[in-house]
Amino acid sequence: MKTKLITTLLIAFSILNVVSQDLSGVWHGFTKNPDNKDILFVFLFEKTESGFVSTMAVPTFDVSGIKPKTTTFKNGKLSIDGSNVGMKYEGILNETTNLIEGNYTEGGVLLTLNLKKGNPKMAKLNRPQEPVKPYPYYEEDVVFKNTKANVTLAGTFTRPNKEGKYPVVVLISGSGRHDRDGSIPMHKPFLVLSDYLTRKGIAVLRFDDRGFGKSTGDFSKATTADFAQDVLSAVQYLKSRSDINPKKIGLIGHSEGGIVAPLAANQTKDISFIVALAATGIPGSEVAVMQSKSLSPFPVSNEVEFEQNVRKAIKIAASNEEIAKKRKELTIHNNSYLAPILKSLGATDENISTFIEKETESVLKPWNTYFYNYNPANEFEKLSIPVLSLNGSKDTQVNATMNQNAIRKALIKGGNKNYKIVELENLNHLFQECKTGNINEYKDIEQTISPIALKEISNWILEIIRIK
Repeated sequence: MKTKLITTLLIAFSILNVVSQDLSGVWHGFTKNPDNKDILFVFLFEKTESGFVSTMAVPTFDVSGIKPKTTTFKNGKLSIDGSNVGMKYEGILNETTNLIEGNYTEGGVLLTLNLKKGNPKMAKLNRPQEPVKPYPYYEEDVVFKNTKANVTLAGTFTRPNKEGKYPVVVLISGSGRHDRDGSIPMHKPFLVLSDYLTRKGIAVLRFDDRGFGKSTGDFSKATTADFAQDVLSAVQYLKSRSDINPKKIGLIGHSEGGIVAPLAANQTKDISFIVALAATGIPGSEVAVMQSKSLSPFPVSNEVEFEQNVRKAIKIAASNEEIAKKRKELTIHNNSYLAPILKSLGATDENISTFIEKETESVLKPWNTYFYNYNPANEFEKLSIPVLSLNGSKDTQVNATMNQNAIRKALIKGGNKNYKIVELENLNHLFQECKTGNINEYKDIEQTISPIALKEISNWILEIIRIK
C-alpha cells in the first residue's frame, strides 16, 4: 500500500455532472460508525475488457490501496466482493439523485454508505514530524521473497549517505493491514520512526504487509506465525547487503509486531536485539476478552455475563474441532447472547442476522484462532538477546502494567539479564502525548510519536550496539 494513492485519486479524476450508467472514475461517501463518528470512503472504479476493477481508500484511517476481489456493475446494481480483505459493498444507482445508495459491511458491522461521483474535499492536516524530501540520507525501494510462502514483499530501506556497514532494524507492524509507513488514523508512525533512526546512524527496513500495497500474498489467511516468517525473510535479505552489519540486526515491533518479534527471533541466531512497542505479554485469548469489553461497539448492561459469553465464544473458536462444527456451535452461541443485546438497541432482525454471521466468520479466521492460542510470554522467556519493552500509561488497547508485568516475569524466568522495561507517562497506544488515550483521539493529535519515546528507542539501541 502507498498512502499517496488517495492523493493520486483526488487529483487524477475530475467530477462529472452526468452519472448515467458510467461507473468509471472516483466515487466517495461518508458514513457513521457505531460511535456516531464520520468515516470517509473513496473508490476508484476502472473499466476493463472483462468488467470493472476497484481500488478503495479510507482517508479517515489513512488507509488506501485496498483492492477488493471482484467488482460488478449491472443494470444499475453495484456489488463489491472484498472477501479477500474482509469487506463487502452493495448498492443501487439512483438516477434521480445520481447517488449509489447501499450498505458497507466489515467485521460484522453493517453501515449505510451512499456514494457520490467525484472527489471529496480533504482538510489539510498538520503533521510536523513527517519528513520532507530530499532526505539527508540514502533511500531505496526494495523487494525480497518469503520463498516458503511464495510471497514477494516490497519495502523501503534507508541508511546514512556515507558508505559503511550499519546496524539495522526491521520494523514490524501491528494487527490489521498496514503499509511500510505503518499508516494508521492520519499518521505514518513508521515513516517518522524510520527517519529518526536513520538520522541517528541506524539503517531501517520497513515493508508492506503481505497481500497489501506492493507486497503479494493473501493477508486474510495469514497468522502471527506467518508474519514472523516474513520478518525472517527480511532478515535474510538484509544479510545479503554489503552496507549493513550482519551482527547488529534488530527488530522493532509495534502492538502485534511486538509479539511477532520474539517469535521470529527464536527461530534464528541472526537477531541481536528486540524493541517491543505496546506489546502484549498475556495469552491472546485474554487480550481478546479485555478488548471485547473496552472496545465494544455497543453498550453492555451486564459486563460479567458478557465476559462469560465472550470467553465461551473464544473457547469454541480456539478449539481443535472441525471448522464446520465450530461454526455451528458459534452461530448458536452468538445468537443466544448477542441477538438480545442488539435487539434492545433497536437493530432489525435482518441486521442482527447479518452481524452475527459476520461475527462468527470473523472469529474463525486463521489469524484469530492462532492468536487465541498464542501466549507471547513463552517466546519472551526463550530470549537471551537484549530486550527493550515500552508501553504508554494511557494505552486503552494494551494495558501497560498487566502486559509489562507478564513480559518482565517471562524474561526473568528465562534468565535474561539484559532487558529494560519502561512505562512512558501520558502516552497512548501510538506513543502520542494525549488526553484520554482513546482510539478516536489519535487522528486529532498533531504529534505522530512522542520525542520521549523516539529518544528512548534510539538511545537504547545505540547503547546496545556499542556493547555488542
